Amino acid sequence: MVKSVMYLAAEGPSPVMPHIAEVILGLVAFLLLLFVISKFVAPRFEKLYTERTAKIEGGIEKAEKAQAEAEQALQQYKAQLAEARAESARIRDDARAEAEQIKEELRAQAQAESARIVAQGTAQLEAQRAQIVAELRADLGRHAVELASRVVGESLEDETRRRGTVDRFLSELDAVSAPAKN
Repeated sequence: MVKSVMYLAAEGPSPVMPHIAEVILGLVAFLLLLFVISKFVAPRFEKLYTERTAKIEGGIEKAEKAQAEAEQALQQYKAQLAEARAESARIRDDARAEAEQIKEELRAQAQAESARIVAQGTAQLEAQRAQIVAELRADLGRHAVELASRVVGESLEDETRRRGTVDRFLSELDAVSAPAKN
C-alpha cells in the first residue's frame, strides 16, 4: 500500500489534495469575505435585529398599556354602573317616600274634610233642633195659655203675663226633664 501512495504522488496532482496556491487563494478569499460580512453585512443584520426587537418590545408595551387602559375603562364602567344603581335606588326610595307623604296628606285632608262635614252636620242638626225646640215652645206656650185660660177662667191675653207664665212653665218642665236625661 505504501507503494501505491507513492505512485500516486509521483504521477501528478491529486484530485483530493488541492494545490498550495489554491489553498492560499481560498484562505485570502475567505478572509476577505469574512471581513466584508463583519464590516457591512453583520452590522446591518444587527441593526435590523435591534429595530425588530424594539418594535416587538414596543408592541408588547403598547399592548400592556392598552390592556391597562381597558382595565381602567372597565373599572370606570363598573363604578359608573354601581353609581347608576345607587342613584336609581335613591330615586326609587325618594319616590316611595313622596308617595307615602302624598298618601298621608290625602288621608289628613280626607279626615279634615270628614271632620268639617260632621261638624257642619252637627251644627246644622243643632240649629234645626233649636228651631224645632223654639217652635215647640211657642206652640206649647200657646196651648198652655189656652188651656190655662180655660181652666182658670181668666184671660191671659196680656203679652207680658203670658210670657212670664209660659217661661215659668217651661223652666219647670226643663227642671223636671233634666234629671230624667241624666
